[in-house]
Amino acid sequence: MANTVIGRIVATEKKPTTIDDFTFWTDSKLILNPFDIVKVEHVNDSVSYGVVEDIAHITDAASFLTNYISSDFGDVSAEENTLRVGMNYVTAKVICNTKNIYIPLQNNVKVMLATAKEINYALGLDDIRNPLVCGYLEMYEGTKDCEKVTLPVNLNSKFIIGPEGAHLNISGISGLAAKTSYAMFLLKAIQDSYMKKSKEDEDEDSVAFVLFNVKGKDLLAIDQLNDFYDERNPEQARNETHAKYRALGLSTEPFKNVQYYYPYSIPNTRHWNTYMTPQEVEDNIKKKKAKKFKYIYKYDKDNLDLMFANIDDSTQTMESIISYIMSGQGKFNQISDWQEFLEVVKEKNSAETTTKDKEISVQSWRKFYRIINKSITDNKIFARDIREDEGETRIGDAIKKIKKNEVHVIDIAKLSEDKQAYVFGDTIRTIYDLQLGQYNGEDGVAPPSRIVIFIDELNKYASSEMPKNSPILRQVLDVAERGRSLGVVLFAAEQFRSSIHDRVTGNCSTHAYGRTNSIEVAKGDYKSIPPVYKTMMTRLKQGEYIIQNPVFRSLLNIKFPKPIYKQFK
Repeated sequence: MANTVIGRIVATEKKPTTIDDFTFWTDSKLILNPFDIVKVEHVNDSVSYGVVEDIAHITDAASFLTNYISSDFGDVSAEENTLRVGMNYVTAKVICNTKNIYIPLQNNVKVMLATAKEINYALGLDDIRNPLVCGYLEMYEGTKDCEKVTLPVNLNSKFIIGPEGAHLNISGISGLAAKTSYAMFLLKAIQDSYMKKSKEDEDEDSVAFVLFNVKGKDLLAIDQLNDFYDERNPEQARNETHAKYRALGLSTEPFKNVQYYYPYSIPNTRHWNTYMTPQEVEDNIKKKKAKKFKYIYKYDKDNLDLMFANIDDSTQTMESIISYIMSGQGKFNQISDWQEFLEVVKEKNSAETTTKDKEISVQSWRKFYRIINKSITDNKIFARDIREDEGETRIGDAIKKIKKNEVHVIDIAKLSEDKQAYVFGDTIRTIYDLQLGQYNGEDGVAPPSRIVIFIDELNKYASSEMPKNSPILRQVLDVAERGRSLGVVLFAAEQFRSSIHDRVTGNCSTHAYGRTNSIEVAKGDYKSIPPVYKTMMTRLKQGEYIIQNPVFRSLLNIKFPKPIYKQFK
């Protein structure tokens, strides 16, 4: 595609060009869009590239009143007596110069559309090391005398899963933003990329995935192909989606090496803890691709603090009780199961039995018992034993044996919030300890160099309003701040980015902004984003995101194809 001239730079007394931005006039009927790239010839035979940020229309009318008068004092059917001269003027931000010359662009210099090759260069996409596809760009759609440009967008995988940078945060309103779909698209791209590696590369750098299913059956069939049954024309939708995956260099197969973990459930009772049917659960267990998880007192008592993740314990009384239990004081060194544990805690509810433990009041024990009793007796995942021959396991035992290229999906969608937090906290803690080497030497323990964790609804575990002493918040902050060096990577999604703890979002190297509302974009978390881009965030379509990553010279408005794996509606 040859460069098409679309206008000239204008520098006025009130609106000069600067080293950072410039303005150019163009035909009022020329279709341009924010994020489009333009090319400008500069001094010393260099070329500057700019990204369109805003477009405005102006006429020679001195005021609104001038236009009103020229329409016969407000007659909407009258023809103007005076033909107004009008034009569009475009504000663009300088993103690079071919010779690193950043003096202001000169007045009246021609502005042109960039070719596909020039767009790649301008955005820094032409020389990406360790490329990982994150979507594709579409530019100049509807622009006169110019073909639409479609380009795959790659980022450096070492800037999203380490070691150069790590962690991804995805935000957007529920339903329309397709947060889970975009996260799964990236995870699919990562798995594809690593499964193509040679044996030597795999030994040096490998990856596995742990995903939490938090909504219905969302992620409970990711090893099966999407049948597109909810589309008007399933065959056409399938062909179009597969073509997009192939164009991006991805396979058209679903996720491989998938293992599912359902909460232990009793069929035909209120204690059925998953949205999968009993038949589906049993079938997957027979196929050796699923297990039911339980928690056993002997091994899981050390995680009691996770049951108090959302409880404000400013006086640290709950923490004192947990320390008392962990150290085996009183009768707590004689317990073998959850029921015995509850009985011993209940004994502490009477004033007579707490006289020897004056540092912990009976009121504190009663509060502890109320919380712990509700959590344990309300669900059958807290059990006496594990029956491995019936497909049962502990989450800790399963996760610490994770291998490269495996995908472990933990179903917590139907559990209450306190139990979701318990399972999430236990899993994060296990992965963290695994990468610290605490399980080295145990049978079957051979972790990959990186483990990617995906969780939707991060606000439940790392919101800015969480109690500061929350053990889960501390664990998430540890992952965000130190996980990169250990190979623990967090992919997280939430409706409102502004509600997440700033130490979590601040440590994410990649940010994906989906459709959100005008109240959210007015928050301080979006102050670095140009106003027109904020407005665009309120009307982004499904399958469309604004991406920010250190390797990109500008924010990018990318698109991604529909999921390749089976979805439930």
